[in-house]
Amino acid sequence: MLAGLLAVMMIIVAGCGQKETGDQTGSGEKETKGQEVTLKVASLIPPMTEVLELVKPQLKAEGINLDIQILSDNVQPNNALANKEVDANFFQHVPYMEEYNANNGSELVAVQPIYHAIFGAYSKRYKSIEELPEGATIAVANDPSNLGRSLVMLEKHGLIKLKDGVGIKSTTSDIVENAKNYKFQEVDLLMLARTLDDVDMVVMTPAYAKPLGLTPKKDALITEGTDSEFAITLVARKNNADSEAIRKLAKAMTGPEVKKFFEDNYDEIAIPAF
Repeated sequence: MLAGLLAVMMIIVAGCGQKETGDQTGSGEKETKGQEVTLKVASLIPPMTEVLELVKPQLKAEGINLDIQILSDNVQPNNALANKEVDANFFQHVPYMEEYNANNGSELVAVQPIYHAIFGAYSKRYKSIEELPEGATIAVANDPSNLGRSLVMLEKHGLIKLKDGVGIKSTTSDIVENAKNYKFQEVDLLMLARTLDDVDMVVMTPAYAKPLGLTPKKDALITEGTDSEFAITLVARKNNADSEAIRKLAKAMTGPEVKKFFEDNYDEIAIPAF
């Protein structure tokens, strides 16, 4: 009889304990939903980093702590994203991302184009493209997507001719006409600006020209224009690109404040792509 009573009491206590745990779990889920979410985004240099800083307060008000990770080269942001060390990155155009995916078997995806960085060719020695002499040395980026981009721009301006159909996948071996025997020096993207004193012309993005006091509208001998596929884009992984936090980030980065920021601060080098 006593044993039976004890068994009943144990069942009752166990039942109460399970109910309490269930209540705590439910409460915990509500607290998690109400907690701030941290979103890590890798970037490199202004104006990319400045755009992220600009939208940070807006995201904070929406429960998202934007953790901006400033890295030192143009490989680390994609490595960090592919390895899930960050949730997104903002530094590259889609052809560069696709090249990375092809070489690494990763599944990075474009979320939102943000701005067109006006690609241009600069020289300390010459004031116009017509002055560029025969045999001049032209420095170009050595990564495939930006190399192809550079060569296509040079072709559009009549400096060279490429094999039919190669487009932005072209390399210097695809040059079929080079009437003035230009020489091409392939340089790491981040080092291009440093070659300006040593070569006749450098082809680079405005982000690397601006620290030298150069802008496309004022100083470039030739420019690419905005009809290209090279807009600087917010990038995430295939498995998180549709998350609420990434969607909110993309929305903030295409808001009127960001558009005005470009107009007020970077109108000569960056044109909104939204």
